[in-house]
Amino acid sequence: MLDVTDSATGAVVARVPLASADEAKRAVETAHAAYPAWAATPALKRARVFFRYRELIATHRDELASLIVSEHGKVFSDAQGSVQRGLEVVEFVCGAPQLLKGSFSENVGSGIDSYERRQPLGVCVGITPFNFPAMVPLWMFPVAIAAGNTFVIKPSEKTPSAVARLAELLYEAGLPEGVLQVVHGDREAVDTLLEHPDVAAVSFVGSTAVAEHVYRTAAHHGKRVQALGGAKNHMVVMPDADLDQAVDGLIGAAFGSAGERCMAISVAVAVGAAADPLIERLVARTEALKVGPGNDEASHMGPLITAEHRQRVAGYVATGVEEGATLLVDGRELDTSSFGDEYRGGYFLGPCLFDHVTLEMEIYQQEIFGPVLCVVRASDFDHALAIVNGHEYANGASIFTRDGDAARDFTARVDSGMVGVNVPIPVPMAFHSFGGHKRSLLGQSHVHGVDGFRFYTRLKTITARWPTGIRAGADFNIPVLD
Repeated sequence: MLDVTDSATGAVVARVPLASADEAKRAVETAHAAYPAWAATPALKRARVFFRYRELIATHRDELASLIVSEHGKVFSDAQGSVQRGLEVVEFVCGAPQLLKGSFSENVGSGIDSYERRQPLGVCVGITPFNFPAMVPLWMFPVAIAAGNTFVIKPSEKTPSAVARLAELLYEAGLPEGVLQVVHGDREAVDTLLEHPDVAAVSFVGSTAVAEHVYRTAAHHGKRVQALGGAKNHMVVMPDADLDQAVDGLIGAAFGSAGERCMAISVAVAVGAAADPLIERLVARTEALKVGPGNDEASHMGPLITAEHRQRVAGYVATGVEEGATLLVDGRELDTSSFGDEYRGGYFLGPCLFDHVTLEMEIYQQEIFGPVLCVVRASDFDHALAIVNGHEYANGASIFTRDGDAARDFTARVDSGMVGVNVPIPVPMAFHSFGGHKRSLLGQSHVHGVDGFRFYTRLKTITARWPTGIRAGADFNIPVLD
């Protein structure tokens, strides 16, 4: 058993069992046994389960958000929003009958028709991170299950309760027993799932180091894999940008959820004359942010996930100072005395703002995953674009400008999976797909959207002829249809 703590207080709020290898195997076996009947269920009937599921999640949205706040610590409105974004994927998969349609070509040769089918894979696995304990799982298992697969979900042991409740609600919606299995565990359980011969596909969201392990291990055992890794998202601010709008975007994107987002903007690239006025506004807004418990409506951001992670982020801040960056706002000096005695054990760190960050600095190169915003200065548009494209991570990137030509050029040339124009966090809607480039994504498939259905299905092409009369005998040439 592992303690689950409230990151705002440090108090234990739950205990989660860590599955053994044998228990993880039994979850796969249960899902494998449930697969034939579920795969044979018409797509329309599978979709009806998700119509009911959609209503249940909407009804229990605040309950789910409260579970997230109690374990992760993000503010309640942010938790509500993350549940809503997951719910939108459920709404999308209600269209599974349309999304799973094949194609038909009549008379490709004399009396010969050809057609395609999309069919499920079997047992699929999802391994999800602590920072979005409802949204990211909902990117995975609804798509896979609506496509006819069964699913084993391994949520983060730091924030396990939201997935457990989501699973209960899906069974309440009418999902047959065994189709969705929840496995709580650590690396032992994960490696068992990655290596199990009855697992057909693996989806992962987390750090790049773990994504690489997941990708290598699962691919070595013959599974298809989508593994979303780390990020160092940039926002380019051009001299002609609406600076107030840009600052609004940066403050929310850098410090929302205490920076614990793979789509957080952690680098502002200030171009030319935009730098000084941008910095002036950023300092004032950063210093004005209210840090506090997630259940306090006045809080803009809550604590970090663990004491160890808080120490790690604070260590990056110290490194940035040592490297010569200018620390304009130091969140390590956050005064928590006004929070109340119960929050003295919380893992709070205030927002940190650096100026004059250079590309060789560790705080620029590494994914800090905390409330730290680095400002890098660029001389012009091409210099800014080169900075963005030079980083090893390429999850998301944005540009703030009034110049349509600059925006169009940026969207065409930037090497990033998700791009925003005057939008700071360009997270795609459920009917598009989420994923990055370079070390931010291992595998070819993005998650949810049409790409999600492609990942969780395989294509079968049938060429059929119904001959009449006497057979002509064997033909030893490659088939040529005429």
